[in-house]
Amino acid sequence: MIIPQQLHNDACRVCTHAENELIHVDCVSHVYPDGSLGIHGMCFKVLEKEIVALCGPNGSGKSTLIEHLNGLLRPSSGSVTVMGKNIDLSHAHIWREVGIVFQRSDDQLFAPTVLDDVMFGPINMGASLEQARETAMEALKAVGAENLSDKMPSYLSGGQKRLVSIAGVLAMKPRVIAMDEPTSDLDPLHAEMVENIILNLKNNLGISVVIATHDLDMAARISDRICIVKEGSIIAEGKPSSIFYDKNLIEMSGLRQPKVAQIYEGITKNLGVDMENCPITADELVKTIASMIRQN
Repeated sequence: MIIPQQLHNDACRVCTHAENELIHVDCVSHVYPDGSLGIHGMCFKVLEKEIVALCGPNGSGKSTLIEHLNGLLRPSSGSVTVMGKNIDLSHAHIWREVGIVFQRSDDQLFAPTVLDDVMFGPINMGASLEQARETAMEALKAVGAENLSDKMPSYLSGGQKRLVSIAGVLAMKPRVIAMDEPTSDLDPLHAEMVENIILNLKNNLGISVVIATHDLDMAARISDRICIVKEGSIIAEGKPSSIFYDKNLIEMSGLRQPKVAQIYEGITKNLGVDMENCPITADELVKTIASMIRQN
């Protein structure tokens, strides 16, 4: 679905509700204290058990939108509904339902040890020390970081800090976890670990995940739905196979097509054949090329 950047009211007409919605952002605008406009006419939703990627260049409004999902920022206009409840000053416990993993892990880690840090959320939610310890260890195990429980967060690597940050949010057992640039500045091993964790959150734990990223290769591999963000608004959304093969849209948004899409388009162009499929993962590309070879 392509949403042209027109008037505020035009954008809001397409902001419809779905039956399995967990979060609904309805025509939200946010003006920062210095007068700069973070997002405007923003319409966005998160559905049950899905991974949705917010794709856009730096400064497009991805982080501003994410901080509206659990009340860290409040709309200057419009509304945000979470689990059927409108976020306002009385909705003080929204962080229990929507957790945020920030781009800078150091912004989340503050306790003397990793275990203390991950226990902090459950304790604040009323758990006993024993319950909090058990929940924290389960969360650390879920992200493959249980061996870090006695470590000091400040001495961890960047990848380890990211895993612990995710565990700290997971320990509060939210319905939705939003991650801001979850694989930025990570080595390939930890980036792959984070991708697998995101898939596990959805597939095995039933948690919906929102990722803000300009890494379209990662978004193509793991996302169910793509939202293209430009200049504070969502200008297009749809399945990865439709969004990432719209070359004009991607270039107009200041992005680059995923490598798989670039390779497939290059192959079909060089062979002089029509694109019959739209592979978005390496496995899909291999199968598509193999099929083309068999046919010839």
